[in-house]
Amino acid sequence: MATIHERMEVDLKLGGYSANTCKIYLLYARLFAKYFNRSPEEMGANEVREYLLYLIERRRASRATIRQVRAALSFLYAITLQRPVEVEYIPVMRRQRRLPQVLSGTEVEALFSAAVSPKYRAILMTLYGGGLRIGEACRLQVEDIDSKRMLIRVRAGKGGKDRYTILSARLLHELRAYWAISRPHPWLFPGNTEAGHASPDSARLVFRQVLAASGITKKVTPHVLRHCFATHLLETGKDINFVKIVLGHGSLRATEVYAHVSLQHISRTTSPLDLLGTPSAAVLG
Repeated sequence: MATIHERMEVDLKLGGYSANTCKIYLLYARLFAKYFNRSPEEMGANEVREYLLYLIERRRASRATIRQVRAALSFLYAITLQRPVEVEYIPVMRRQRRLPQVLSGTEVEALFSAAVSPKYRAILMTLYGGGLRIGEACRLQVEDIDSKRMLIRVRAGKGGKDRYTILSARLLHELRAYWAISRPHPWLFPGNTEAGHASPDSARLVFRQVLAASGITKKVTPHVLRHCFATHLLETGKDINFVKIVLGHGSLRATEVYAHVSLQHISRTTSPLDLLGTPSAAVLG
């Protein structure tokens, strides 16, 4: 008879969850059982509440982690154990929206200059040039680069959705130079993962090394390049709906956060105080 872990793993696959989500959900379910040293079948709503409270008060877990643990345990009880009532009335931790860290154009250029490896420099430039997540960039195939239409096809992004984003002329030049050296196929960035593409963890390690070599002291991750892509597009006058599409956001709300960090947009806005006593003040009534 299949174990709960095995049943949950099958249910996640049947639900079409990404490999990363499956891994995380199974981990949190295992840690939940380990905390009480009991099978989840022997527990219910009270234990779920106690465990979440432990993570909040004792472990000081982030809001994002609490939401993810709750989602994992909700899947475990509602789907695998078919006891949805156990998690039906457990509150969902509210999101805490923080403004993303953004690098200046000069800092982004410094990152690229500090990258020695042609492959990883191309990966970093792809993150910024197309606004990709690191996993999306590592999974690109050679045929996903459409040089005729100047598009990048992103397969199975967040939520399993495909999308297209822009292909920068400079990025295309960089990719062609890299391809001439390595001749990769079918993966654009081959690596040691089971599938054969570059590992996001390896790319993160290289990013940390490049960040240190660049002299940038801000504490950032590769995802900052996606933030920079979105913010810099807005600063150059691109419509926020266009930015939403190329980022693959499901709602405009997720994209609007970049409008708050677009300092050039803010600095170009005239304060109503400066309009007083001018012909433009008529619009103020």
